[in-house]
Amino acid sequence: MTHSMTAFASRTGAFSAVSWAWEMRGVNARGLDLRLRLPDSIEGLEPAVRAALTKALARGNVTVNLRLSREDIQGGLTVDAAQLDGVLKALDMVQERAFEMGVTLGQPTAADVLAQRGVLVSAKSDERSTELAAALLADIAPLVADFVGMRAHEGAALQEVIAEQLAQIDMLTAAAAKQAVRRAPQVRENLTAALRRVREDAPDMDEGRIAQELALLAVKSDVTEEIDRLKAHVVAARALLASDKPAGRKLDFLAQEFNREANTLCAKAQATDLTAIGLDLKAVIDQMREQIQNVE
Repeated sequence: MTHSMTAFASRTGAFSAVSWAWEMRGVNARGLDLRLRLPDSIEGLEPAVRAALTKALARGNVTVNLRLSREDIQGGLTVDAAQLDGVLKALDMVQERAFEMGVTLGQPTAADVLAQRGVLVSAKSDERSTELAAALLADIAPLVADFVGMRAHEGAALQEVIAEQLAQIDMLTAAAAKQAVRRAPQVRENLTAALRRVREDAPDMDEGRIAQELALLAVKSDVTEEIDRLKAHVVAARALLASDKPAGRKLDFLAQEFNREANTLCAKAQATDLTAIGLDLKAVIDQMREQIQNVE
């Protein structure tokens, strides 16, 4: 089944006086790009989220945000000494660098320092912290499942659109093949006229050279290979859509090949009707490429 890279999932929960809200958003990307915005105080949370996403997803730009809130803070607040030392050291470096460059900075207040992330923390017991971490870790699997489920739902709709576009390409390719047969007499006439001009303009030219030139002209006007490749690409794309494995990158490559064959078909057309079909092909292929950008 085709999965989209665009999806959203959210979950909420609570433990004791702490409540939380998860949000996960995904958009298309060339690879798997994870952006996690999680509290530093929950040990093991980020590795667990990263591992779950890496296992479940192949591609996409995925952002995960977790917001914690407390109804009351048992035991009050305390200062994380190590975090405070780090903040003060960083402020000292900033002040010193600013002085060297002749820039005057205002002195930060104690409130400014306490406002820095991780300096002021709740004074909670280790046991409570462990239980909260366990509750949050248990929420990861269903969150990822909801996210993957929406990807599958969006992917099913995406698959229908791409399948319809492939049907149009298949139909236009068949029309191009018929048109190529219809223009065959005109192509032969053009080659005969070219041969006549060559003989008139250069009566002493070697027959072998004339044959080579005519063969080159014939190749430049023959669209059989392009049509055969377009048909083969349709078959390959349909097989990828039916596969259970992520196929976005392969479909993107095929879309480029589709476009290349359509361009060559237009270049070789030498007939208004065949050129029109080639242009219609290019339009549908461009639309399909846009849809494929969201396939995992």
